[in-house]
Amino acid sequence: MPQVAAGANDRVSVALIGAGGRGRRVMGAFRELGSPIPAVCDVYEPNLARGLEEAGEGSQAYRDYREVLDRQDVDAVLIATPDHWHVPMMLDAVSAGKDVYCEKPMSHSISEGVRAIRGVRATDRVVQIGMQRRSTPWIIEMQRSVAEGAIGKITMARAEWNWAISRPLDNSELPGELDEQRFLGGAARSLEPMMFRRWRYFWAFSGGNMTDQGTHLMDVIQWFAGVGAPRSAVCQGTVIGMHGSQTPDSFIAAFDYGDFLASWNLNYNNDFRNGWRIELLGDQGTVVLDGGGYRLYAAPWRQNQEPVKFHEDRLPTIPHVRNFLECVRSRQDPNAPVEVGHRAVCGPHLANIAYHRRSAAFLNPEATEVY
Repeated sequence: MPQVAAGANDRVSVALIGAGGRGRRVMGAFRELGSPIPAVCDVYEPNLARGLEEAGEGSQAYRDYREVLDRQDVDAVLIATPDHWHVPMMLDAVSAGKDVYCEKPMSHSISEGVRAIRGVRATDRVVQIGMQRRSTPWIIEMQRSVAEGAIGKITMARAEWNWAISRPLDNSELPGELDEQRFLGGAARSLEPMMFRRWRYFWAFSGGNMTDQGTHLMDVIQWFAGVGAPRSAVCQGTVIGMHGSQTPDSFIAAFDYGDFLASWNLNYNNDFRNGWRIELLGDQGTVVLDGGGYRLYAAPWRQNQEPVKFHEDRLPTIPHVRNFLECVRSRQDPNAPVEVGHRAVCGPHLANIAYHRRSAAFLNPEATEVY
């Protein structure tokens, strides 16, 4: 099996599968780093047209992703589809000899994540999960500081995300042609317009905001703490403003990691400290990270209310894409391989299980079985 079919300039050609807004933005990062985009695939005609326009001259349009995988001039694929397609497409891609950059969350369930690891590791393909914090320089810098003891032993972690974006879902007729069966893929029997427009808010296609945003934040907590998936989770959630949604637009989840506890709260009906925020509370200090950078505080906080170290910056996508392209060439593991992608979303999946059960959900130490 060839390692990569890169051309004379060692450029990695990348096909886009899923040309919605996020897919097109990440494709733009690949193009900025020199990757040609020979193919764009989407089941919705307006997205396909936009993706093709932004892919550049010579790119070809597809409805069936399997036809993209048959192309010999495609080195890798960028998967930015709804969650229920991530693992099936990933496994088909690596089986076809393609490397994969897959948007998060990696899986639609814990068992699917286990299947993804086994399937990818049965090949020699490079797979990067789109968790860009793993390649963000200022987050890597603070992770190393915490690993070296900057805040001592972590005793509690808190993650939150506030956005005032909840609105009733639009169920009016879709403009443009949609291949419903290729979108559904067996995940549901019927499709209403609002289910396609806001697929993330329906259980058949997604784990909701719990897994979407939670994958990012819980991964940072686990990475900084040097631990794997949690032992158990509890969760309460409800739909407040996003009428028509199945998944909560407001929730509170808590996780037991044995040596410390973590919480993950989201409210899409409020913009206080708009965006994401992570607090890591240690016995010798505290780290706060958000979309604007980090602040490191020494203990006791009542005497050290000014940060002893801070960094102001935004969260880029380019370094994560660059890391993937470098690993496609070197054949090394990237910063967010499938094992990291699985552990990152295990906690949020477990919280969703607890939400549906209305009781605690438990995970075995290998992060393969729920009980």
